[in-house]
Amino acid sequence: MAGKNELAGTTSLRFVWRRNCTDDLVQSYRTHGHLRSSASHSIAAVASLIVVCVSTISALAPSGSASAQENQNLPRPKAQIALTAEEIRDAEQHLSNLGYWTGPIDGALDEGSRHALIAFQKVEVRQRTGKLTLEELRALRTAKHPPARESGYAHIEIDLTRQVLFSVDVSGSVSNILPVSTGTGKLFTSEGKTRRAVTPTGRFTITHKIAGWRKSPLGLLYYPNYIVGGIAIHGNPSVPVYPASHGCIRIPMFASKQFSETNPIGAAVIVYYSESVD
Repeated sequence: MAGKNELAGTTSLRFVWRRNCTDDLVQSYRTHGHLRSSASHSIAAVASLIVVCVSTISALAPSGSASAQENQNLPRPKAQIALTAEEIRDAEQHLSNLGYWTGPIDGALDEGSRHALIAFQKVEVRQRTGKLTLEELRALRTAKHPPARESGYAHIEIDLTRQVLFSVDVSGSVSNILPVSTGTGKLFTSEGKTRRAVTPTGRFTITHKIAGWRKSPLGLLYYPNYIVGGIAIHGNPSVPVYPASHGCIRIPMFASKQFSETNPIGAAVIVYYSESVD
């Protein structure tokens, strides 16, 4: 604040000096301009006054270094610190160790690693940004392996509250955690029928599946694994951090084929809310 006041004061002072010098020059011209007998004296007087005015105004002007110092003291926006390849690799390794389905652990945050990070943020109830920051890396370093809801048999768990999928083995260990996007709960119309986009809860099994793409009335499904009616776990290019489907369980494209190949027909699937829903 002091710097701004000083700058404002200097500016006002320079203005006063300019105004006074201008008045003095006009008055000098009026005084000496008519003295034709001593023209050289008149010109010399006016010139002398001009030199004094210019010198004074220049002295009052802020120096370049002072202006630079003033600019350096201004607040600057905080730039996000970019992580090194080693730090990114460390984050990917922690994600993998915690059971999240990542891409290659190579220090490059690819699609798989980004989806793994989103799944981690969902499980840990963090902000769902998909951005790897130092804060997220610190959280990964202190996080614990998420537990399964049930154990004693191999199955798939889908938590509608946190919008994640867990693959659980016989021992109850969780692996291949993926982010999902399920039914919006909104009304939609298809083939002349209006219904609500709901992902049903309960215990199901994979009844049938299709390899590759399947065209449905509501769009394309990639490697769909059907669990009840037209509801399937399938790949989709769009897996936002919130419910966005007509009822199916969307999973990221990079994991869709392998998920279908490793979960046979008859595999158990549990769909639930980890928190009560009104």
